[in-house]
Amino acid sequence: MKHSNISIFVPHIGCPHRCSFCDQNTISGAQHLPDGDEVRSICSRALAEAKSPADTEIAFFGGSFTAIPREYMLELLTAASEFVGEGRFRGIRCSTRPDCISHEVLDLLEEYGVTAIELGAQSMDDEVLRANERGHTAQDVMDACALIKEHGFELGLQMMTGLYLSSPEKDMATAEAVKALAPATVRIYPVVVLENTALAELYRSGKYRMTPFDDMTQLCADMIRLFTEAGIRVIKCGLHASEFVERDMVAGYYHPAFREICESLIYRDAIAAQLRESGITGGSVTVAVNDRCISKAAGQSRSNIVYFGEMGISIRISGDSSIPVYGCSIKG
Repeated sequence: MKHSNISIFVPHIGCPHRCSFCDQNTISGAQHLPDGDEVRSICSRALAEAKSPADTEIAFFGGSFTAIPREYMLELLTAASEFVGEGRFRGIRCSTRPDCISHEVLDLLEEYGVTAIELGAQSMDDEVLRANERGHTAQDVMDACALIKEHGFELGLQMMTGLYLSSPEKDMATAEAVKALAPATVRIYPVVVLENTALAELYRSGKYRMTPFDDMTQLCADMIRLFTEAGIRVIKCGLHASEFVERDMVAGYYHPAFREICESLIYRDAIAAQLRESGITGGSVTVAVNDRCISKAAGQSRSNIVYFGEMGISIRISGDSSIPVYGCSIKG
């Protein structure tokens, strides 16, 4: 199913902790809290414009949705639920914390048409979770995942890379642990250090040192490949392009085409492996990829064409619908 959301941001409200990295107003670009009437207005406009509403969900992102004041949560859910059902949107998606999930909450969400729940796991390493003031443990993530699946919701997990006291090895271990929980979807958020956060203070003090950008894109590329091969959809990699993030960013792994850079690396690795297997070290060669991925294989800003060209190999990319995403084949 193609993933499509009508995103409604509820910044910060409900979060019982202020994590080291977090400023949801900057991340989401949202500066106020929507009420029920605003939700109705957003959904009504979106429904009128939607090409395929049955494949689209109304999504509450930003804060810990299941921890916001109950009356306000019900106001939002009541408004959104009016736009779910036959001839309307597929359902409602919300994001929340692992320690804000219970049988009672899940029963309530089901009553109002919620179909998918995303948990902000961020890390599956308890030392990293403590250092970044998450306020929950890896076991809380596992327990919440089990409850969500037991109630029949689609499970999504969100993880972060490059957190304070983490490492590429710890990040990949988190990815493996997330894979083992078998969510339907994953979002990968490389850290962006924002003003007015604890992480910004740690960065400026020199206590928090970051992995080089190129190493982080390669790590995230490996994670995208890991999840894709496991049948888990990666629906986001990197923060979305935002004037607010660009304004308040102190350091970190932000690029408006971050995912495209990672996917370019996946194809670079795949093409290089095919060339080695074929014994090709120079000349011209045609590489076939899924016909929806020709630009990805060419690389962000044609980076892969340039990369192999500098090795003396002229690459031409062609499309073949029978080849899986991230796969490739050398054509004679």
